Amino acid sequence: MADISNGHANGNASVDALKNNLAATYNNVTNGPVAQNIKAEGARTTDELSNLANSRRAPSYTAATGQPLTHYHSFFSELLSWKNPRASGIAYLTIVSFIFSVRYLDVLRWGLKLTWMALGVTIAAEIAGKAILNNGFATQLRPRKYYTVPRETLDAVIGDVNELINFGVIESQRILFAENIWASAAVALGAFISYYLVKVVPYWGLALIATSVIFFAPLVYTTNQELIDSQIQHAGEIINDQTEQIRSLVQKNTEQATQVTKQYMGDYTAKAQSLIKGAVGQENGHKSELKPTDFPVAPKEDIKSEPIAPPTKAGEEEPLIAA
Repeated sequence: MADISNGHANGNASVDALKNNLAATYNNVTNGPVAQNIKAEGARTTDELSNLANSRRAPSYTAATGQPLTHYHSFFSELLSWKNPRASGIAYLTIVSFIFSVRYLDVLRWGLKLTWMALGVTIAAEIAGKAILNNGFATQLRPRKYYTVPRETLDAVIGDVNELINFGVIESQRILFAENIWASAAVALGAFISYYLVKVVPYWGLALIATSVIFFAPLVYTTNQELIDSQIQHAGEIINDQTEQIRSLVQKNTEQATQVTKQYMGDYTAKAQSLIKGAVGQENGHKSELKPTDFPVAPKEDIKSEPIAPPTKAGEEEPLIAA
């Protein structure tokens, strides 16, 4: 009996020791440095997502036309600026995952399969319940009141969709009318490159490239802002110098062309005036060579009229010699 008692005591001690070890391990896992880091990262991620959601308010600046912008301008500016890196990274990974799922996963067929399987299970459960228990299982699981979308929620969603559409419409017009030259140039360059890439790259590949460029171009700029700004300023100075040289060269050539034109116009005017004076002089010379004796003398006496013989009667012959 003593041996049995000792065995039970040893077994209980082993179980207690195992429980203590498991409890210590659980405490180490849940309260250890790894768990603390995970909790801290989760808290930071939650805070950044909250900051991103709170950034959805209309910006203080307006468009070039004076129109107020939408709250999505602030939202996407905050998202692409990587001020909240965890939120921006989650958004990028979500979009990339969606692109790959559309490319490699047959989501439509899976949705149809899930639909007919779910409906088949509910129909079979309803028939079996009515056949066995005279009360269908689906009937018992049916809610007392079907779920409906509240009008406030629907109005909020419609307003949000309206803001999103207006964001796209306003931005496309700002790009088209070059409100920001650098943004319009970037879009033009992207469209030019995509025009040739579309021949060799599928659409999902273009979507992946465009998403990566849109997310990482601002990150590269903010990381190397001083270097990029200095290079842009240097390039602007070079362009301004070249523009000034071209402007001065064009102005100089214009002045020379104006002087040459004035000179030719003066020469042609002098020649025209000399030709006109020569023609007038020749006319005056011809008039001076004429003399009064070149014209006939006007008669000084009246013109005498001779008497007219009376007409002869018919049958009478005119005498050869007048009596």
